[in-house]
Amino acid sequence: MQRYTWQNIGSLSSRSFICGYCGNPLASEKGWYATFVVDNKIHRLIYICHHCEKATFFDEKGIQTPGVTFGNTVSDIPEKDVELLYEEARKCTASGCFTAAVLCCRKLLMHIAVSKKAKTGASFVEYVEYLVSNHYVPPDSKDWVDHIRKKGNEANHEICIMSSDDAKELLSFMEMILKFLYEFPSRIRKKQNLSTTNP
Repeated sequence: MQRYTWQNIGSLSSRSFICGYCGNPLASEKGWYATFVVDNKIHRLIYICHHCEKATFFDEKGIQTPGVTFGNTVSDIPEKDVELLYEEARKCTASGCFTAAVLCCRKLLMHIAVSKKAKTGASFVEYVEYLVSNHYVPPDSKDWVDHIRKKGNEANHEICIMSSDDAKELLSFMEMILKFLYEFPSRIRKKQNLSTTNP
């Protein structure tokens, strides 16, 4: 069994990273380090975020825990299930669970369609067609929706593992769709309401 000796909190070599908790970029030099008893070299590090004051762990390969969540939050999503599913997909990428993230994106398309009055119990293809035919996706983005469908089918029905790139590109598209459907319309409504109340 490997044995490590942890040192008290102190100054470390400065490391730049994005905090997996609060999402802020930082360069920290405060934390703990662990030396391996055999060679007395530093193998593991824990840095403290000076924004949220939470601890981030780096192993001997430089792998960060918790990892960085891909994508950005989207505001003003009225359907809680849609918001939670999108955030779940993002959290999957931070944990390195890229197949799960792709499956979440597939399911997210179905939830979005239902939130826009598609009938429940339809097939995934029907939900995709509903979003496209009712103009809930931007013009010329049908290929992207088909790409999510294909990747989702691969992850769901075939013996294959999705990559980081697969998950990230699908999440990028889902973020754009959610902003297009929810955040941007809400933003302009708020602006119009503000101009009405403050002529």
